[in-house]
Amino acid sequence: MVGHQGSSEVGSVGSDLVEAGAVGSDSRVHEGGRPKGLAHLSLVAVNIDGVLLNDSFGPVIRRLVESRGGQYGPGLEQALLSQSQRVAAQAAADVLGGTAEDLLTAYFEERERYLLEHPVRVLEGAHRLMERLRSFGVRTVCYGGLERAHFDRYLGDLAEYFDEPVYVCTNDFRPGIREITEDVFRLRFDQVLFIDDVARVAQTARELGVAFIGHPSDYEYGYQRPLMEQVGVRHVVRSLDEIDEELLRRVDAEAAAGRNWPDERSRQS
Repeated sequence: MVGHQGSSEVGSVGSDLVEAGAVGSDSRVHEGGRPKGLAHLSLVAVNIDGVLLNDSFGPVIRRLVESRGGQYGPGLEQALLSQSQRVAAQAAADVLGGTAEDLLTAYFEERERYLLEHPVRVLEGAHRLMERLRSFGVRTVCYGGLERAHFDRYLGDLAEYFDEPVYVCTNDFRPGIREITEDVFRLRFDQVLFIDDVARVAQTARELGVAFIGHPSDYEYGYQRPLMEQVGVRHVVRSLDEIDEELLRRVDAEAAAGRNWPDERSRQS
């Protein structure tokens, strides 16, 4: 099992980094009651739905698929999550029949019904995570597939923790890692960390050599945790409080050493 705690591979990598001097007691020195800043990472991008807010996509997609006689499994989930709305709708239509436009309409209707039973809520630990990131002085941005109004409605109270542009809608360029890194913040791939709940995003992060922390949904019928393990995600957490100072410094050291992903040196661009 890949994870933040109890992972033999993580422990091995961590030991290597300590021996190399990338992680040590000096990296944890606090100044004026605040943590010393991260040594290498310049930006942490945090996904909105499934990380800061509860997952309202996976459960709705499953409902929609099964209501139309489809079989929901890891392959279909992977094909639909973190895609643009049009691409996901067409992929669903290829399996379920009908048109992409009709399925997109049906999806949002189903989502409204689902939200009556399971309202959108800020996840436990979200405020603490953002405070923690701010205390390191690293830049932060939120991103997701819905419009900015979705962020303002549910996370407006957290807006002060994010740097301009605060929120990036990635519907037109999923999953958005390249665009957020290069176009919005003008950074190299080794300078950023993405925190997301979807394995497709992790796969792109691996291809680009970007640091990644997985926070898969706790939805009992979801497949993102095992899919992240297949991708080779080194750090998978079950709660936002697990993204603590120790983990952030470890990820920072791995990024500095070009070791974001197992058995390979990350490409720097």
